Amino acid sequence: MADFDSDIDLSGVNASPAETAELQRMLAVEQQKAQITAQIHKLMDVCWDKCMDKPGSKLDSRTESCLVSCVERFIDTTLSITNRFAQIVQKGT
Repeated sequence: MADFDSDIDLSGVNASPAETAELQRMLAVEQQKAQITAQIHKLMDVCWDKCMDKPGSKLDSRTESCLVSCVERFIDTTLSITNRFAQIVQKGT
């Protein structure tokens, strides 16, 4: 996924400061959506590669259990990392 600069120069756009701020906010929201989508795709790739032996018309119980565990570990890890970064930011300010 490409990284976007949230401080894009909008000076060439004929917009008021309030409109420029709203454009920046909307850009940040879209960037967050793109990051979430990228994380979901990464999760799907990792869990699929780890759990799927041979695709079929149905998931067997072992594959389903593996996928559930993989997703839960991914979510737990992501939350743990996010919380740790939040702690670091709070200590730094």
